[in-house]
Amino acid sequence: MVHQKSFSFPLWSAAVLIGGLYAADACAAALTGGVRLAVLPQSWQDDSGKLLSLADLSGQAVVLTMAYANCHRICPMTMAGLTRLQAAMDAKGTHAAFVVVGYDPENENPATWRQYRRSHHLERSNWHFVSGSPADTARLARQLHFELWKYDEHVMHDSRVLVFDAHGLLARELGPGADYAAGAL
Repeated sequence: MVHQKSFSFPLWSAAVLIGGLYAADACAAALTGGVRLAVLPQSWQDDSGKLLSLADLSGQAVVLTMAYANCHRICPMTMAGLTRLQAAMDAKGTHAAFVVVGYDPENENPATWRQYRRSHHLERSNWHFVSGSPADTARLARQLHFELWKYDEHVMHDSRVLVFDAHGLLARELGPGADYAAGAL
């Protein structure tokens, strides 16, 4: 699922924004209501080194996205949106597990995500930064329509957040520029 592409960062930024908006709208109908956490790859290692199965999160809402620990453009905006979503949920007294799956399993491991959590002040216990095998990561990305490709040493990707209900069924898909706090509550 990793595609090799090469183009300049300004052109790439425009392509991701335009393509990401189109992709989120185009696949929203295909994904929402048709995907369950239980059919996704289940073997993930969290930033503390513990194994995490997505099925272990059943019975609660799950907010899931993919991220790249060394990302300096897209992921900081996504994490800021997730932080606002967490604050909005806290204000309403609702709870969800936040799962961030690493795009780059060859270079991201529990220590990488542990450092990421600390440096970005994302240390709440309901947040899970996970990595898995290259095959499981590619399968999850493919099943959930997360687009990614390598550019030199970087992982280029889109920005999307998926919200699963307490039954593990995909309920909402939030694309780039979405108001995560309003869209997921």
